[in-house]
Amino acid sequence: MPTDRRRVKRELEECAKDEELTGVSVRLVNDGDYTHLTGKIKGPSGTCYEGGIFSVDIEIPESYPFEPPKMRFITKIWHPNVSSQTGAICLDILKDQWSPALTIKTALVSLQALLSAPEPTDPQDAQVARQYLDEPETFQRTAEFWTNTYATEATEDEVVKRICDMGFPEDRVVAALRETNGDEEAALEKLLSEA
Repeated sequence: MPTDRRRVKRELEECAKDEELTGVSVRLVNDGDYTHLTGKIKGPSGTCYEGGIFSVDIEIPESYPFEPPKMRFITKIWHPNVSSQTGAICLDILKDQWSPALTIKTALVSLQALLSAPEPTDPQDAQVARQYLDEPETFQRTAEFWTNTYATEATEDEVVKRICDMGFPEDRVVAALRETNGDEEAALEKLLSEA
């Protein structure tokens, strides 16, 4: 059973309507492919993630909406319920609490809420959870540092310069960024794989 493109398309349109209000957005990775999306989540105000924009890789399975979307953070984040290595997420609605009544937008808003209220007793990253519970000030400083380092969006010129400074020619950098919808990490991976 192929992915229900109409439903996914409708969900993308719905999400775009109140992007400013919710602080979440979602786009196709490749035009016409409704099975691979990229979500963006604004870090919630009053948290160590404030000011950050976090990218989330979203894969829509064939049996969606009867099976949850597969999501992982692309942007590195210091959070008890997210692997600091792989971006894997521990969130019940992305597993056994999923319902076909939920949407991609619901899942992204739930991820945003998880940033505000971590669940250290059900961690994805035990080291981060220990720090969250035992050394809250260190956790706060580390999470803020990671937000400022990995989740602040640079202008396109800044990104191009940063990658060019690694020794890549500007025309290849610009082409790689265009092919990856401006995703710096994906563009860098692409350039490295071509080297």
